[in-house]
Amino acid sequence: MAFPVDLRRCQVLGLAGTAFLALGGETAGALPVRELLAPSSPHAALGLVGVYFGVVLLIAAWLLLGRLVRSADPPSPRTLLLVLAIWAAPLLIAPPLFSRDVYSYLAQGAMVDAHIDVYAHGPARLGGPLAEEVAPLWQHTAAPYGPVFLAVASALTGLTHGELPAGLLGMRLVALLGVALMAAALPRLARHSGADPAAALWLGALNPLVLLHLVAGAHNDAIMLGLLGAGLVAALGRWPILGAVLVTLAALVKAPAALGLVAVVMLRLRAGHRPARAALSTAAASAATTVAATAVAGTGYGWIGALDTPVSPHNWALTSLLGRATRALLERLGSDLAPLAVPAWHVLGLGVTAALVLAIWWRGRRRPVYALGLSLAAVAAFGPAIRPWYALWGLFLIAAAAPSTSTRHRTAALTGVLALAVLPSGGPADTGQLVLAVSGGVLAVVVLWQAHQTAQAPVLGGRTA
Repeated sequence: MAFPVDLRRCQVLGLAGTAFLALGGETAGALPVRELLAPSSPHAALGLVGVYFGVVLLIAAWLLLGRLVRSADPPSPRTLLLVLAIWAAPLLIAPPLFSRDVYSYLAQGAMVDAHIDVYAHGPARLGGPLAEEVAPLWQHTAAPYGPVFLAVASALTGLTHGELPAGLLGMRLVALLGVALMAAALPRLARHSGADPAAALWLGALNPLVLLHLVAGAHNDAIMLGLLGAGLVAALGRWPILGAVLVTLAALVKAPAALGLVAVVMLRLRAGHRPARAALSTAAASAATTVAATAVAGTGYGWIGALDTPVSPHNWALTSLLGRATRALLERLGSDLAPLAVPAWHVLGLGVTAALVLAIWWRGRRRPVYALGLSLAAVAAFGPAIRPWYALWGLFLIAAAAPSTSTRHRTAALTGVLALAVLPSGGPADTGQLVLAVSGGVLAVVVLWQAHQTAQAPVLGGRTA
């Protein structure tokens, strides 16, 4: 007998998962430096167990909801949006989880507000309480983000007067706005692509990675993807120029979204526009938007040079891993080429990415949304840096336009793995923390198994046998 699935059970199980995440994050999350506990602290250990207990419950609720979406009587998109709101609610008041990037956002916003060039200096130049919250690795690193996001961060810093709790809440609300735009765009993109809107929402918006990293982590990828989705929806209708403007704004949050301009052109071609006119008008709208947004933000064009901001030396991107392995081998051999190993692999990765993107668009030009999703997935996979939330760049659009159920299944499996890949503190894991994290996950599996066994037990005379 299969584990019984109904909408209420999925809502409650997912809510329990995010509630444990929020509670565990109070001692094991990416807390302000004055509130950080030693990893060996009993409270931090208990919090870490609680977070991974919650993550596994959330993944289980999401997978059960997927079964319901594929059933003969699936929930409507509106119902799924309600589930998303219920699951996300506890995370709105939780501390930052799985990354300290949100502190960098606030510090960079304060730098813009103080007229410090964020593309020439790191948060250390700002000094003060906000800069102290930034991870030491990034204290002297220039901002890698575009002027649109920095303008938002600056405005938020001004509104909150640099107060940390208000700033964190504000950044989370900005991320939530991005998630709302994603959720609003997915059904329309799915219908255009001949996909199931409910399945698209399940994979693209209720995805655990969205809740863990865009909501709980408050990453600016949320607003990038929200603007990208809104731009593609506009390009599907009667407002292709507005589509180009919105996609450009997304790219001025994080650069990879610029690939969406290719999709805008392709969508216009499918609508019957002439190639030259479609390309030129899209490029003109994008250029005008870039100039206007950069002028309003007041950051200048340093963001162009900041695109090569250095990555973490311990980043686990494929090309970085291969580069470090090659460098170690060359050092053992005594070769003078060892320092060139990592840069060489990064350049090779960029070449492979370019070739893949060209091949994807050549083969998928009749399915622009899906081709864009695959292109962004390639950029994330073969770029010099990768984090679990980067997978959402491509996953969001693959969810909207996946041509087959098997594609969704493979993407869902990847989601389950990546959801477990980062500690709630955002820092590197030691052996003790890994044991605690696994313990929390195993405990959740045991609880779920017991619930499964109880549901399977035959009922005799009104009592469970």
